[in-house]
Amino acid sequence: MKRKKFKLLILVTMAVFLMTGCQSIQNWWKNTKEEWIGLDMTVRTFDESSQLIDQMSGKSLSIERNQEFDSYDADGNSKADSGVLKVTIGNYEMDHVGSSLIASEKGLEDLFAKYQKTVDIEEESRDLPMVNRMVSKLKNDFTGKAKVVLIRSQNGTPLATYAGDKVSLYSSDAPKTSELLIDGKRLIIYRCDYTIYDRQLLED
Repeated sequence: MKRKKFKLLILVTMAVFLMTGCQSIQNWWKNTKEEWIGLDMTVRTFDESSQLIDQMSGKSLSIERNQEFDSYDADGNSKADSGVLKVTIGNYEMDHVGSSLIASEKGLEDLFAKYQKTVDIEEESRDLPMVNRMVSKLKNDFTGKAKVVLIRSQNGTPLATYAGDKVSLYSSDAPKTSELLIDGKRLIIYRCDYTIYDRQLLED
C-alpha cells in the first residue's frame, strides 16, 4: 500500500511539473542550485545615472533577502520586508541596499554594454527610438530572440539590455527584486525599472 502511494506521489509530482512547463522546472532547479551550491554570476551596482559603481564575480554566488532586517508584527511574526540583500560569494558575504543592482549568470551578455562600445550614447536620445537603433545595429545578436529586457536605473536611464529565445519573469522573496530566466540562465534585478518587450515590437 505504501509503495502504491509513493508511486502515485511521483506521478502527481511529474504531472505538476509537466503542467507548469519547462521554464518553471528550470527555474525551480536554478533556485535550488543557487541555494545549495551557488551560481557562476557577476554582480554589478549602478548609480542613478547608470554609471558602474562596482563589479564582483564568483563561481559560487547566491543572493537572498537579509532576514535580520525584517520587521515583525504584534504577534512576533516576520513581515519578510527587509530591503537589504545578502550576497554570498564563496566564503565571503556582502550586504547591499539602495543603489540599482544587476546579477547575471555566466553566459548572459549585456547587449547595452556592447552597444556603448560602438556608439556614442551621449549623442543618442534615451527613448524607444534609441532602443530601435540599438536593435538594428546589433541585429545578429537579436536574430531569433523572442524577448528583449531593457533595464533602466531608478531615474529612467538605460543601463543594461538582455535578450533570449525563452524569457520568463518570476517573483523574489526580496522586496524590489525580480528574477528572470533567460535561455536557462538566471538574471536578478534589484531596484531598477525594466520593460520586457516582444522582440518583434522593436523591429523596423
